Amino acid sequence: MAPIRVLTALDQARTQYYHFKAIVIAGMGLFTDSYDLFCIAPVMKIVGRVYYTDGGGGRPGVTPPAVVSATVGVALLGAVVGNVVFGALGDRVGRRRVYGACLMLMVCSSVGSGFSVCRTRPCALASLCFFRFLLGVGVGGDYPLSATIMSEFANRRTRGAFIAAVFSMQGFGILASSAVTMAVAAAFDHYTGQPAPIDTPECADLAWRIILMAGAVPAALTYYWRMSMPETARYTALVERDVVKATNDIGRVLADLDLAAVAEEEEATAALSRPPAPWPPPRPSYGLLSRRFVRQHGRDLFACAAAWFLLDIPYYSSTLFQSQIYRPLFPAPEYVNAFQEAFNVAKFQAVIAVASTIPGYFAAVLLIDRAGRRRLQMAGFLLMAVFLFALAGPYDGYWRDHATHAGYIVLYSLTFFSANLGPNTTTFILPAELFPARFRSTCHGLSGAAGKLGALVGSVGFLWASQQRDRAEVQAGHLPGIGMMYALFVLGGICLLGLALTYAFTPETMMRSLEENESDRAQTQVGDGGSDTGSGTEAAKSPASMASAHLSMSPILPPRVVHV
Repeated sequence: MAPIRVLTALDQARTQYYHFKAIVIAGMGLFTDSYDLFCIAPVMKIVGRVYYTDGGGGRPGVTPPAVVSATVGVALLGAVVGNVVFGALGDRVGRRRVYGACLMLMVCSSVGSGFSVCRTRPCALASLCFFRFLLGVGVGGDYPLSATIMSEFANRRTRGAFIAAVFSMQGFGILASSAVTMAVAAAFDHYTGQPAPIDTPECADLAWRIILMAGAVPAALTYYWRMSMPETARYTALVERDVVKATNDIGRVLADLDLAAVAEEEEATAALSRPPAPWPPPRPSYGLLSRRFVRQHGRDLFACAAAWFLLDIPYYSSTLFQSQIYRPLFPAPEYVNAFQEAFNVAKFQAVIAVASTIPGYFAAVLLIDRAGRRRLQMAGFLLMAVFLFALAGPYDGYWRDHATHAGYIVLYSLTFFSANLGPNTTTFILPAELFPARFRSTCHGLSGAAGKLGALVGSVGFLWASQQRDRAEVQAGHLPGIGMMYALFVLGGICLLGLALTYAFTPETMMRSLEENESDRAQTQVGDGGSDTGSGTEAAKSPASMASAHLSMSPILPPRVVHV
């Protein structure tokens, strides 16, 4: 009965200091992730001025679109690899051990990105892409580990808010990358005497390296606290099958776990329902690639991976769409120097983060355990589609020539708010709640890898698709596309597809223990398109009935035997 005591006690534990400490420790990985991924846009402005000085016609150098796509694409490909590899290792080796290795890889690759070995253009850019790939591996690996660790430490009442709070650190990472970029750019601009637009000083090659290397600082500062965290009780009890160690570990960090009271209620209920079960139970007999896994969990894995894939196409495309918005708001590159151009790009990113990205995350934290994951995901996809269509419909006829209009910027900001309120947060939460402990990190990694493939499609494909059909209007270095208006219509349609997929396949996990979620999937697959089961009657279960349900239905623990 010991494993049920500690797991049920975890679900019933009051919110306390260690929960908030875990949010910060786990969230700092997401903070670093977003810093490293979002600082590359202003960095590429400086790189273009330093290594592509032959702009011609008195124009400053510009990084070619192919090079920008490569630096973005290699990081996303690395994230695909990191999600799969570190996700699988998290289930095999343990969450805590792999967590430290993943963080160290992020620190080393951030520093390596700044050094980039040499200063000639081919060597520097090739080295930058290599270290950005390694950085992407670390970033991708952090996703399943952060979500899984937080989900397994949290209680069932506030689990969604805790995981959403971890994910919300991305917004602060974006803000930090903008602040660091603006500070570095302003400092270099001041101490070089505000050089002329086409006069890029040699020290600019140092500025972008400092911006990239600064991403190693928050990750390095939290390394000790990550390594001092105990392994999660669910992994220790259900995967390593060491219940005593699980109880001792969790007792060291979470105070006031009333194991005795839970045990009395469990024993009273269990005595009426079944004879004592042997411990340890037999090991599960099916693997990740088995038919039984596909039958019991394949639907959920498809729902998580497909929704994440569909979300990241418009989400990362909208990130690239920023250049179409801030370009009319700031002086043209011909009138500013390298530091001022990078400062303006970072400034606009900071405004979007403060006005829409961070508020969207906060709204998700407040609503995720009230409205539920499924409803928020559907609402987010729907709102994203509405705002993208509002941008697309009058784009050629109005918005294209009125890019500085406040309504244009508001509609764009609301797409980010809607994404972070809904699917950008829920796709991070759901894979950490739906799968058995021994598959949890792996399945989250597979879902995250699908998302990063969608990001790759969105970021690279949107650069082409958003270009006008008329070659005379195509930006330098690009090929003709389908036009911005039609590209935005396509993105809105993808959001509607995500809404339909969520309605048809995504189940609700609100207010349910992790063991209830996984056992329900083992018993039967929801046949009504993922109805909101679990948000009503399941939430009212007592600790004893929850423990009994866990024993009777879990694919990890032995089946319940009822004598009639």
